[in-house]
Amino acid sequence: METKTEFIRNQQEEVKALQDTIYVIGGKWKLPIINSICNGNKRFREIERSIPGITTRMLSRELKEMELNKLVKRTVYPESPVLVEYESTEYCKTFGNIILAMIDWGKEHKKMIMKS
Repeated sequence: METKTEFIRNQQEEVKALQDTIYVIGGKWKLPIINSICNGNKRFREIERSIPGITTRMLSRELKEMELNKLVKRTVYPESPVLVEYESTEYCKTFGNIILAMIDWGKEHKKMIMKS
């Protein structure tokens, strides 16, 4: 006989995991930056131009945080002028299906709201 406790999830653990996730990818800009990089934009200005409304300062700050959290890799090429490129890490790519699901949800949500 199965008991009810076998199906009870640890809500405190789940909330902590959600908070950790939101800490790493939360905010207005991180997901658009990840999307931009995953769509082939590697240089700072390419990423910046692909995201309407983001400031240079904000992009710089977000990229630094994302590098610390192992979502992007920053490579500096010693050319003149110095060339810096960003790419998503393998770790970041584990988030890919979630991002695509969020994009789909956002499109459906907009359709639903527009019908109202």
